[in-house]
Amino acid sequence: MSEGVGIIERGLLDLIIARIPGLKPGSRVYLCEKFDREGDFTALKAYDIERICAARRGEAEAGRLFDDETERWSMAGVVSRAEQDAELMERRGIHWVSVAEKAYPPLLREIYDPPAVLFYRGALPPSDKLTIAMVGTRKPGSAALRWAYETARDLSLAGVVVVSGLAVGIDAMAHRGSVDAASGELDTAPAAAVLGSSVDEVYPASNRTLARRIVMSGGALLSEYLPGTRPAKWTFPARNRIISGLCRCTVVVEAGEKSGALITADFALEQNRDLYVAGVPADGDLDDKIFGYGCRRLAEDGAKVVHNSVDILTGLGLEM
Repeated sequence: MSEGVGIIERGLLDLIIARIPGLKPGSRVYLCEKFDREGDFTALKAYDIERICAARRGEAEAGRLFDDETERWSMAGVVSRAEQDAELMERRGIHWVSVAEKAYPPLLREIYDPPAVLFYRGALPPSDKLTIAMVGTRKPGSAALRWAYETARDLSLAGVVVVSGLAVGIDAMAHRGSVDAASGELDTAPAAAVLGSSVDEVYPASNRTLARRIVMSGGALLSEYLPGTRPAKWTFPARNRIISGLCRCTVVVEAGEKSGALITADFALEQNRDLYVAGVPADGDLDDKIFGYGCRRLAEDGAKVVHNSVDILTGLGLEM
């Protein structure tokens, strides 16, 4: 659990809410914000929770939140699972913070569907640091890889937290740039990686060493998934809303026509965040060196083309 929280009051409340089957994300957020004591919540039954969530939606009568499969749970069973989760996380160095706590990332709290509970290894991104997302294809060209590494390194040296998704390709190279910046003598910003699995099931396996370096250099691995959750096709698009939600702006370095990075770009626009695409300076047309079809389409739709870290910060009204 995050530091500075009344453990006696909240206890395992957030883990219990996270473990209740059948709840929609918005209902979990509402319950985390409505209750601040474990004992008050664990006294409820399934019908009580249905009634409370129905009142949130402005409905006169409680609807059925739980289908035949999820209806069989008991509060005692859920509490037992939450206790097991807490013991496992203590052994594995995993912490959690709920949307109701001050330590929860403030920009993420603003989005339409924030995670009710955020699990992490390492340290949460400092609230006083600028956060910028950098994402792209898993199969980039060498020039785009170099751009991601150098720009992420320079942003970290300038005190910016670079956030990405730990995927192979652009994501991994952005993380490496941040981590290498942190290995120097200067005061740099840590990296943050948002996973499409739980933070104890790092995927892909080829990036587990990189994940350890992120944590050891002062950064964080973040996830909305309970410990022991393996990645699935649907977890990665859901993960992308957190990447953009944590950040003031999103930079897409290279993206094909159907790249997952474009999903992150769409989330950034929905969340009213700035969206940039990477390009390299060229003679003549300024935009003729944009990386990838997807980035060119984003630029045609109005995304700003940036060529380095200075362009990014200038676009945000800041200086190096």
